[in-house]
Amino acid sequence: MQDRDVIDSWFPADLRSCEVWEERFAPRSLAPGAHVTRFAPSPTGSVHLGGLYVALLAQEAARRSGGTYVVRIEDTDKRREVAGAAEEFARVFGYFGLEPDEGAGRPGAWGPYLQSDREAIYLSYVRELVRTGQAYPCFCSPEVLGRNAEEQQRARSPLGYYGKWARCRGLSVEQAQERVAAGEAFTVRFRCPVGLPGRVRFRDRVRGALTMLDNGNDVVILKSAEQGRRLPTYHFAHVVDDHLMRVTLVIRGEEWISSLPVHHQLHRALGFTPPQYAHIAPLMKVEGSSRRKLSKRKDPESAAAFYLTAGYPAQAVRHYLRGLANSRLADLPAGRALAEPVRLEEAGTAGPMVDLGKLRSVSRDYIASLSPDEALRALSAWAEEHDPGLARVLRTHRHLAVQALEIGRSGTGTPRKDLACWSEFRSAYGFFFPELHTPVGALDDVRLGLPARQVAELVTDLAGSYRHTGPAEDWYAQWRELARRHGFAPDVRTYRADPQAYHGSVREVVNVLRVCVTGTDRSPDLFQVARALGEAELLDRLRPLADAAAAEHAIA
Repeated sequence: MQDRDVIDSWFPADLRSCEVWEERFAPRSLAPGAHVTRFAPSPTGSVHLGGLYVALLAQEAARRSGGTYVVRIEDTDKRREVAGAAEEFARVFGYFGLEPDEGAGRPGAWGPYLQSDREAIYLSYVRELVRTGQAYPCFCSPEVLGRNAEEQQRARSPLGYYGKWARCRGLSVEQAQERVAAGEAFTVRFRCPVGLPGRVRFRDRVRGALTMLDNGNDVVILKSAEQGRRLPTYHFAHVVDDHLMRVTLVIRGEEWISSLPVHHQLHRALGFTPPQYAHIAPLMKVEGSSRRKLSKRKDPESAAAFYLTAGYPAQAVRHYLRGLANSRLADLPAGRALAEPVRLEEAGTAGPMVDLGKLRSVSRDYIASLSPDEALRALSAWAEEHDPGLARVLRTHRHLAVQALEIGRSGTGTPRKDLACWSEFRSAYGFFFPELHTPVGALDDVRLGLPARQVAELVTDLAGSYRHTGPAEDWYAQWRELARRHGFAPDVRTYRADPQAYHGSVREVVNVLRVCVTGTDRSPDLFQVARALGEAELLDRLRPLADAAAAEHAIA
């Protein structure tokens, strides 16, 4: 039996040739300058904010150039795969508007887009490398590889499979066949070009010219059979996929820079033209006086799901992330910033600092820029998934919800900026809705800010004298009159001029109503709140405190 036939016997008999795959996944018809980019997450955990950042840049580069943005799920590491992770990817991508042009759920001619569904494609290219002597089977067990590593550490040599430690590199096809026939498990390793590693040069879209030590290690490109499957390693799979999907620009984290030499070696061995690479600096965070990478373990805000659950608008998060990539976009209004391109060359090599306070400010500005109807649609969509109780209330009281979101926009048209995310709506505006409001019934409630006796006198008077109609000037005038009747100054200036003459100012008087109506001593304009609620609802909210005052009076 000839060597080629022996080698082919190590692979499935029905395996297609590489030429078949090259023809099936033909080059794309692209306009000059158009890029095909990809985001390739591994379903081994939740989506990191850094992954969202890279995906946004990849989508941006493709869409701005008139190209194609692909999402490919790299699931060849089955031992670390987390159930439901791929579904979370789809949910996160959908929320943030990062749906691919091609990918799971959006098939194209260059799929499938799940690596585990591309097993036969990888095996064709591995077989070709073994046929041409550029790869070979390796029978070294984990124990043997562990002893190699111990020897290398003692000798202070680089860790890896090379030189005298590359025990299977010199096996003939006949020797390898004997071991295969004996049932020994094996991986397939790339045969690194002979000779001491030299220096290699690359050009990176972010970092410019890079000079690195070339790869001198025989890396594994095909894992041993597991549950009847032979899946490739990341190094090999992504090279084949990027070539056959005709990817022209790879945007990925800087942690992959060290793998660039081996990736280029694999491209050359397979006869592929490498894509352009852009290695992005990681997102960072200030901790004390130092900087560190944003951590999944330490930082809740590192998870993309954190922003979905809290209800940060997708456009606000996209605006913020684009500002991290290009600082010139950070302080522009959202509409203008989102219209400007992100330039990879301006991304920088120092990791941008994630500042949740800054993101919240950006998000407040964005929410405040929405019309009440737009805000309600976005709020309702978030609540349907994350706060069903609030969603029911919004459906029942749509008109009241619009009025709540419109508070502060009347007159000057300047919107309030109470909300940085939709989950804050309950605490900021929940008091508008009877189902979400908790009545104040204790005269000594600390939020009222006055002694129980004075509160009782004020609410008793107010319950009988309140006037709901009339313009804002008349409405506020009744509080000054109420204040005067009970020994409070009509304004803060008068009180400060002679504090001994008054119990306080009209501000403390109004606060009693504010707390009864809103449950807080800080609220939007009280006149607008009163108009939105209506007289009957406002008096209903005073009644528990008025009843408590009446009971107190009866006891006295």
